[in-house]
Amino acid sequence: MTLEDWLRHSSLIAHETSSQEIAGLLGVARRDLADSQVSGLSLDASFNHAYNAVLQSALAALAAAGYRIARGVSHHHYAIQSLAHTIGCDSELIAKLEKFRKKRNISDYERAGTVSVQEAAAMVELARELTARTEAWLQQEHPNLAGE
Repeated sequence: MTLEDWLRHSSLIAHETSSQEIAGLLGVARRDLADSQVSGLSLDASFNHAYNAVLQSALAALAAAGYRIARGVSHHHYAIQSLAHTIGCDSELIAKLEKFRKKRNISDYERAGTVSVQEAAAMVELARELTARTEAWLQQEHPNLAGE
């Protein structure tokens, strides 16, 4: 499905963004990426901060593309899936992010201590990569929204 299909099915809403909104979302992404690497954090916390950096980057790209996720819709799922349509993530990367989305739900709502060292490191690396990719995509595709 495309973003237009999601719009027709009321999963997305047309949205006019601003450079301020994009800067705010990317600011949160950068903060959470930095926070994910603070010494002494639990693996769960590091993972969750990095995951949120990816989520905020995805929401920034979606807003730049002219959409936001409708209320009552699986917010995180659509944000992750939208990365294929905005910054061009491949299906393998989307599948990995979906797996991490489910892991984040468990660590955030059900059980502590479920994130491994490898998973936390992989999530931080993905957050670093996707935040940078989103920023580059914005500069290329939407320079009026990208800011300085």
